[in-house]
Amino acid sequence: MDIILIIIAVLMMLLGIIGSFLPILPGPLTSWVGLLIVHFTDAIPMDKSFLIITLLIALFIWVLDYIIPAIGTKRFGGTKYGMIGTTIGLIVGLVAPIPGGIIIGPFVGALIGELLNKNDTKAATKAAFGSFIGFLASTFIKFVVAVIYLGLFIGTLWDYRVALF
Repeated sequence: MDIILIIIAVLMMLLGIIGSFLPILPGPLTSWVGLLIVHFTDAIPMDKSFLIITLLIALFIWVLDYIIPAIGTKRFGGTKYGMIGTTIGLIVGLVAPIPGGIIIGPFVGALIGELLNKNDTKAATKAAFGSFIGFLASTFIKFVVAVIYLGLFIGTLWDYRVALF
């Protein structure tokens, strides 16, 4: 049973890293679920304070994920249209077979969103840039936390490898 739980935990860790880039999945929270699943194995004892601290960090990052892009958008004069455009652009960039679509998509989406709201191309470009910078900052933070959780997960598995296998 432990091996099945570990396999599910590995999948959650990988989903957490993917979720760092997708707005649909909360990356660090998904990775944290992988850590939680390890807690339910018989072979690996997990410290409850460790789980609580990592949960609080994941929740904090989840809240920041909504605040950082908004700050970037507002700082550069953007609107909700730019933020919505960034999300739509990200999804299109992921699905479209365009090299670098995950980078180009959010910026183009933010620009189109701002152009729909404003007629001024210069102001729309500036706002789109702010929305894009906020998206990149938020994505980077989520990715780093998800990778750290993966490292903690691998370290824990390594420490208890004899008990597992």
